[in-house]
Amino acid sequence: MARGKTQMKRIENPVHRQVTFCKRRAGLLKKAKELSVLCDAEIGLFIFSAHGKLYELATKGSMKGLIDKYTKYSKEIPADEEPKEKQANEYMELKEEINLLKNEIEILQKGIRYISGGGAPGAMTLNELNVLEKHLETWIYQVRSAKMDIMAQEILLLKNKEGILQAANKHLQEKIDEQYGMIELSPMLTNFQYPLTTNINQCPLTIPNQEIYQF
Repeated sequence: MARGKTQMKRIENPVHRQVTFCKRRAGLLKKAKELSVLCDAEIGLFIFSAHGKLYELATKGSMKGLIDKYTKYSKEIPADEEPKEKQANEYMELKEEINLLKNEIEILQKGIRYISGGGAPGAMTLNELNVLEKHLETWIYQVRSAKMDIMAQEILLLKNKEGILQAANKHLQEKIDEQYGMIELSPMLTNFQYPLTTNINQCPLTIPNQEIYQF
């Protein structure tokens, strides 16, 4: 069920008011710390409860240092002149940046036409050629860096595949050795008193004392 929109008015129930104050105060302090870390900003925050209790946060340094810095900044520029002077400076900086970007775009467009036309002499001035050369060097460096990154990733991928194939080959070799490896056989005949020979002349022959009949 969706939560209803909170009405921006004082909470009459003191318990609910105190609970809401604690939750909102913790959220505000958390957001201030996150803003300081993400954007490298110096933030000073004061919170006084309904009972007069002070809660403060100084993300960098001390609260006294932030107050001194704010006081010094406020004294340097009068309150009436600060907005006008600030707006004028911002306008001049923005206008200068726009003019630089326009000039750079014109030079790049002119350089593209110069390259496409085969580099006709007198089409660009020396300063414009220097600017174009710097941009081309930057682009070439970026292209080479991108190529090196892609090649490094491909080499790493090939090394990983090589490791996987070597592990699979080792596993298969172990399986083959287990199933078709050489089996060592122990001798089957071990209790003979005399050695076996193939020459009958070497075998002793004993004939008992019996009559020999000649036919």
